[in-house]
Amino acid sequence: MIRTRLPHLFRLSPNVEPRQGYAWPTMLILHYTGMESAERAVSWLCTPESRVSCHYLVGERGEITQMVDEGLRAWHAGQSFWKGETDVNSASIGIEIHNRGHGLGYPDFPLVQMEAAANLCIDILSRNPISPQNVLAHSDIAPMRKADPGEKFDWKFLHERGIGHWVPPESISNDTTDLSEMQRLLSDYGYGIEQTGTVTPRSTAVIRAFQRHFRPARVDGVADRSTLETLRKLIGALT
Repeated sequence: MIRTRLPHLFRLSPNVEPRQGYAWPTMLILHYTGMESAERAVSWLCTPESRVSCHYLVGERGEITQMVDEGLRAWHAGQSFWKGETDVNSASIGIEIHNRGHGLGYPDFPLVQMEAAANLCIDILSRNPISPQNVLAHSDIAPMRKADPGEKFDWKFLHERGIGHWVPPESISNDTTDLSEMQRLLSDYGYGIEQTGTVTPRSTAVIRAFQRHFRPARVDGVADRSTLETLRKLIGALT
């Protein structure tokens, strides 16, 4: 049984199975619960009828609940894609961070909760071979379906603690730019996006997901110069 070394509660979810093709997880996916309370979210994630689960949940006061052993496949990612991988559940650890979400007012994430989430991430990364580029939002891997944890989630805060990949975003601009290059670079970075050179629903959704994570000051799915320059910087920081 692989458990976080941090103080936490443990509640077993039945919605698990063996990982397929992965001895160790290579991705860390962050979600928000999108429910009224953390208690209701834990209950739902541990109910067989829900057909969903997650390894950990971080409450508003920083309390951590583990529901799935890290060595097992939880059902948190759904239909998703990253760097060619479509079975993200087998490849990842999932953390739910309690927040009511966009449909229920979308409050800020309290500092105590962000600190707890950062400590949990550090603990997980200390024993799993997960690269900074593979610490992701649910919206990164499922941009047509998901918006969580959203533009209010503080990725810079995590990066300053050694978690994930991040660069200071370029200032907002209103000028559009080369959509073909943006689609190509987003694909190179890991997103599931077609390289058509034209605006499509998926292209807009992927750009919006990128903005939520890396350029959250304006999330509109538009291929503007600020978004492209932030993406270029992000890829440049990989080398």
